[in-house]
Amino acid sequence: MEKFGKSQSVKRVEDTRFLTGEGRYVDDIAPKGALQAFFLRSPVAHGDITELDVADACEAEGVACVLTQADLVAAGLEANLPGTQVKNRDGSMGASPERPLLANGRVRYVGEPVAVIVAETLDQARDAAEMILFDYEERPAHMGLARGGEQLHGEAPDNLAFDWGLGDEAATDAAFAEAAHVVSLEVGDNRIIVNSMEPRGAYAEWDGDKVHVANNGQGVWGPKGQVARVLKLDDANVRVTNPDTGGGFGMKGMIYQEPLVIAHAARVVGKPVRWMAERTEAMLSDNAGRDLTSHVEMAFDENLKATAYRVKTTANMGAYNSQFAQAIQTTLFSRVLMGVYDVQTTWLQVDGIYTNTTPVDAYRGAGRPEAIYALERLMDRAARELGVSGWELRRRNFIPNAAFPYKSATDETYDVGDFDRVLSRMEAYGDVEGFAARKAASAAAGKLRGAGLCYYIESILGDPSESARVEFNEDGTVSIYVGTQSNGQGHETVYAQFLSDQTGISTELIEVVQGDSDRIKQGGGTGGSRSVTVQNTATLATVETMIKAFTPYLAEKMGVDAEDVTFDDEQFRAEGSNLHPTFLEAAEMARADGRTDLMVHEERTTLPARSFPNGAHLAEVEVDPETGQVTLERYTVVDDFGNLINPMLAEGQVHGGVAQGIGQALMEHVVYDEEGQLLTATFMDYAMPRASDVPMIGFTTEAVPSTANIMGMKGCGEAGTVGAMAAAANAVQDALWERGVRQADMPFTPHRVWQMLNEAQDTAA
Repeated sequence: MEKFGKSQSVKRVEDTRFLTGEGRYVDDIAPKGALQAFFLRSPVAHGDITELDVADACEAEGVACVLTQADLVAAGLEANLPGTQVKNRDGSMGASPERPLLANGRVRYVGEPVAVIVAETLDQARDAAEMILFDYEERPAHMGLARGGEQLHGEAPDNLAFDWGLGDEAATDAAFAEAAHVVSLEVGDNRIIVNSMEPRGAYAEWDGDKVHVANNGQGVWGPKGQVARVLKLDDANVRVTNPDTGGGFGMKGMIYQEPLVIAHAARVVGKPVRWMAERTEAMLSDNAGRDLTSHVEMAFDENLKATAYRVKTTANMGAYNSQFAQAIQTTLFSRVLMGVYDVQTTWLQVDGIYTNTTPVDAYRGAGRPEAIYALERLMDRAARELGVSGWELRRRNFIPNAAFPYKSATDETYDVGDFDRVLSRMEAYGDVEGFAARKAASAAAGKLRGAGLCYYIESILGDPSESARVEFNEDGTVSIYVGTQSNGQGHETVYAQFLSDQTGISTELIEVVQGDSDRIKQGGGTGGSRSVTVQNTATLATVETMIKAFTPYLAEKMGVDAEDVTFDDEQFRAEGSNLHPTFLEAAEMARADGRTDLMVHEERTTLPARSFPNGAHLAEVEVDPETGQVTLERYTVVDDFGNLINPMLAEGQVHGGVAQGIGQALMEHVVYDEEGQLLTATFMDYAMPRASDVPMIGFTTEAVPSTANIMGMKGCGEAGTVGAMAAAANAVQDALWERGVRQADMPFTPHRVWQMLNEAQDTAA
């Protein structure tokens, strides 16, 4: 790793300002005197708007304007949000109903924005919202995860968003017909609310014909394009910035209605306008995650080698297509459909269903956790039914080392892997031999103990291209401009550390510039665990360009030929010359000589292929059969992330991902009533993991360097979540199995576990 980074655990430099209250979040930096926006939201899940009269609200004290969808359309805006569509099995495109920025004639979920009120103070805006005459004729809510019911959109008969398939259905059916063994399982993947530490927010201000929108998202170029489209502006007249952001997790990876609406409102009132969601407002309006049910089946031969895999999924889209939703449970799910197992005969079929709930989109992992969860729950069940250990069954079916590069059944090319080596490391690191004694101790205390294994793999997503620009400043510092966007991952540390490793420039002198569409011409933002790999690949290319650019200049200074000048990560050198400047010294000499061309260097690179982080998660839980309480006692992770730049940051990413995965497995769960009212709209009702719920997480790496990038890296941002759900769920299932529980689905709350145990007892009786 020495050539590409020192792999040192450097503390995050940005944490000092975050922990001392010096962060610059969007609600901290809104322009002084900005007006406040408040959104009137639908109180019902489904209804036709019969009256929307804002006249009294417009006359209320402090109110600058009140806008509805009719106002946006009258102003000539493209007043809608786009969403992806996938192809149906017959080749037609999935449904594409319009999603208005503000409700247009009908409301389709509780929390859908209906109007915006802009006033001098937030209290005035709230008071004015009470004066809006908003009436509706309620319709039945479609809440079931199945075709049919009250239709939400004319473009989607039976509420079917899409009917998608991938693979060879006939060959898969034939393989199942010939199988020596078939194992099947129904797997539920419960809906969650993302609950980033900082809710969504934005402000907008105009300078002549140019608008500036500050948005706490995961990148600026996607929002910039949408602002330009909706407001019908030239790209040059749109600036989007992304200040410090307190968590994104995929939920902030797309544009929402509110920043677009307040951008127009700021133009109408001629003043800056700001908006910040409150927590319940966020829980009602943020895109949700997961929410699907899968019937999964595996066919095995007489040697317990898997021969075919079949998955039929029904996925909740919510009330509208959000930006990526149709792709998440179809194409992204398929990326790791078969995980780390050598099976070429597969069939994946997915129905997307519209319901009167908040739209669903990306949540940490976006399709990959859902796919691995279903697969690894089934592998656990198969091991039980076939009479072998889960460790042995996985080993029998691993893709062999000699098969790499390996093309999966869904056309992904895994570049490298040594899954048996990683799993063997887990056996030792996770103290598998000691489990029997720990289980016996739990039994002596009247508790049930279970262990759950998951072996995951994930596919890095997002734009494979990225740029890096390095600029030498007059004050002796250096700026590196990046196209990714930190939402808490530590980019300022790792990018400065990496540039320092390659150039010898002290990290204290390196400024990382991100999140400004005027200062950085393009970028892919952050998502899909892409950031460090794609960004540092671009940095490597830029450093190479810097060296090439400075070499002939310094050769003349040294009195040697250019080919005799070398750079050793700290200084330029040439045999026979006593001049050996650092990069900063070389830049200072060039500036003094008027060589402004040497002050800025930029390269854009494209990765030739994706990398595939993988690893094993092992959870141990203890269950109190009297109360149903599940306690996570031990958690161990052995990951293959390839080469690491900053192991401490990688471990931190894993810890956060694991917490989110076990949060969903053990407690997080969205509940709607039959009328579409959200019953879990506060932290009094929606459980989140606390420090006492998460044990110390054992983490180590077993690196198999990737061949898909020059650094041998594999992304790590989402890996913790991809592996955690199945490990935790399999552990609970293991604990409950001896009491006769055969169907165990997330979330494993005390009440649900207590019910499972009692239902199993009643069945046995």
